[in-house]
Amino acid sequence: QVQLVESGGGLVQAGDSLRLSCVASGRTSGSYHIAWFRQAPGKEREFVAVISKGGAATSIGQAVEGRFTIARDNAKNAGYLQMNSLKPEDTADYYCAADVNYLGRSPREYTYWGQGTQVTVSS
Repeated sequence: QVQLVESGGGLVQAGDSLRLSCVASGRTSGSYHIAWFRQAPGKEREFVAVISKGGAATSIGQAVEGRFTIARDNAKNAGYLQMNSLKPEDTADYYCAADVNYLGRSPREYTYWGQGTQVTVSS
């Protein structure tokens, strides 16, 4: 079992940066892939980024490519989402997800989820 807790969300202005953190407990950090998703009101959950167990492989969603990066620190049992040049359309609840085997973009395939952290970008 893995428990995930996100933090780092908040209210910022367009052009600002935020770094979201996802701290895991309950299982060795390097045992699972970590992904970030977001969901805006009235919209489906959207893939943002994913990083492999060891950190060697990453994939970034098209909507945030070039602005967001994903990283992890297995010694701290943590994953991170660095968000730069934020836009109002980035406003959403951001969720961390983890899975032992799946390294992809479908939210349905991830086993473990955090409670989410809200990001609001004002224009």
